Amino acid sequence: MRVTDTVKDEGTGIGKPENLSVQAVATPPKRLRKLLNAEAEIADKPKNPKPVETKTDTVLKKLRLAKGITIEGLIAATGWQPHSVRGFLSGTVKKKLGLPLVSEIGKDGVRRYRLDSKAKAD
Repeated sequence: MRVTDTVKDEGTGIGKPENLSVQAVATPPKRLRKLLNAEAEIADKPKNPKPVETKTDTVLKKLRLAKGITIEGLIAATGWQPHSVRGFLSGTVKKKLGLPLVSEIGKDGVRRYRLDSKAKAD
């Protein structure tokens, strides 16, 4: 609100506005503003956005490596806790997706997991 030229009231010392002219600003109602903002956001988005790689995609890509990957490698790649990685491997990869997950202990004594294209899923 814009107030111009105040005159002091002698009794209280508080200025009272002499002219209450306010410039009207045309603001659309809240619902209309939300709609306009949503349309503007849609217009700003590219037509074919680049697909975002999910953590599931990351894990499956690592499991498809010929050498495989360790639990520690999956923890580093996803930021998950060890129990979450193991649960994902058994619950999602083996049961839900039905992929042939192979677990092998190498010569270095480290367990590695990989997807075997030759083996059938259990």
